[in-house]
Amino acid sequence: MLSKVAPWLASRKDVPDPPGISVRTLDGEDTAALRLLAQRDPVTNVFMLAHLRAAGTAAPTSGGAGVLGVFDDGVLAGACWAGANLVPVQLDPDLAGVVAAAANASGRRYASAFGPAPAVLALHAELAELGHRAHEVRPDQPLMTIDQAPSVEPNPGLALGNLADFDRILPACAAMFEEEVGYSPFLGGREFYSRRVEGLIRQGHSLVHLNEAREVVFKAELGAVTSDVTQVQGVWMNPLYRGQGLSAGYMSAVVEQAQKIAPITSLYVNGFNTRARATYERVGFRQVGTFATVLF
Repeated sequence: MLSKVAPWLASRKDVPDPPGISVRTLDGEDTAALRLLAQRDPVTNVFMLAHLRAAGTAAPTSGGAGVLGVFDDGVLAGACWAGANLVPVQLDPDLAGVVAAAANASGRRYASAFGPAPAVLALHAELAELGHRAHEVRPDQPLMTIDQAPSVEPNPGLALGNLADFDRILPACAAMFEEEVGYSPFLGGREFYSRRVEGLIRQGHSLVHLNEAREVVFKAELGAVTSDVTQVQGVWMNPLYRGQGLSAGYMSAVVEQAQKIAPITSLYVNGFNTRARATYERVGFRQVGTFATVLF
């Protein structure tokens, strides 16, 4: 067990990291070390690697989100994104306590924690002791990947989302969100979530099939993207089309589009969703790990 000393240092300020275990918010000079840490598992850590690809730095964002780095004798040993969500990166569960203390000290409210199950569940246990109560814990979410052509014929109707269809795509995204987490993404206002969906469309990461009436039949997003891995998120089928055996063809089309960007396509799915798991396996996805999600 690593000793736990100096549990919270707000920033480096050109002072060397102390001996033992310490935690601080990373800055731009930590970018290379954080990237190397995340690249130990590019599938599991695609969220962080995608952020580094987009932002170009480990420094906090203009909105106040940042990365908590855990140092062992001055060497970056683990990290955790701390923004609207908590996302551990190569974090030993034994270090969850010092990360939870730092996250709590920031005063931020977190909507969720997600990532590798051992680290996420350890963070949840420590945060619960600090008063962060979860309303739902999903401890078993298979992390799945495919790095070859899908086994099912892709549905040719799937295409990149178009901004001209934004007013049709946004309600479908909101419906998926509410089905998944139990509340509307518009509770705090429409602007943030609308910008997120618009950004995915502009980036070419929104995948959708609209029928002749311009209704969304199926949609998904590539929520995290690097040159090596994409992570599929927000999979949703219009309820009018469910139960017709269409999902596998659409997911094959998602993989086909995703593999134009990166060779590995990943996703994670609730363990209790046996129908979705069977569909993904039919397409060619295989489990490579286990995630967990805690909704606060």
